[in-house]
Amino acid sequence: MHGAGLAPSPWVMRWAALLRPGTSVLDVACGSGRHLRWLAARGFAVTGVDRDADALAPLQSLAEVVQADIESGPWPFAGRRFDAVVVTNYLWRPLLPTLVGALAPGGLLVYETFADGHQHFGRPSRPDFLLQPGELLRVATGLRVVAFEDGYLDTPPRCVQRIVAVAPLLAPLSAPDGPARYPLQGSGELPDPGG
Repeated sequence: MHGAGLAPSPWVMRWAALLRPGTSVLDVACGSGRHLRWLAARGFAVTGVDRDADALAPLQSLAEVVQADIESGPWPFAGRRFDAVVVTNYLWRPLLPTLVGALAPGGLLVYETFADGHQHFGRPSRPDFLLQPGELLRVATGLRVVAFEDGYLDTPPRCVQRIVAVAPLLAPLSAPDGPARYPLQGSGELPDPGG
């Protein structure tokens, strides 16, 4: 869980600059709200989810907060899409496709957590909670990867993997004579394949 006194991740702060104020952001496993607080203070419409009701209680005046066990209970946001999904220091592999599916068209996935190698520096040390090489790249299949890092950081010493990826703006349209095509932005028309 993230303490309220901890500074937000520099990775989250850097890439939140891609978002317009007022856009919807889902903070997954938000704990005491270090990212929720920072994002809400910058004008984002933040929703935080965590299973710890005590950690969420002080956040109710800042954002929408949802107390839910997202590992063993139902996904509390079925049918909802967010302009960004932020996840730090949390990994539950069965949930990864759901998180990608929670992105609105053009939505931003900002993910950072511990990676293989971290077991030499402390907890978590079980493979269940450590990303394998390139794992977030595989999670982001079908998204446009903006940034990806996998390696060692100091202060404190840790191994992390992190990614920023953007969901497609539009679903591809079927084309009877070839591969899927995308409408030109703003025109609503498909380009003429004949020229």
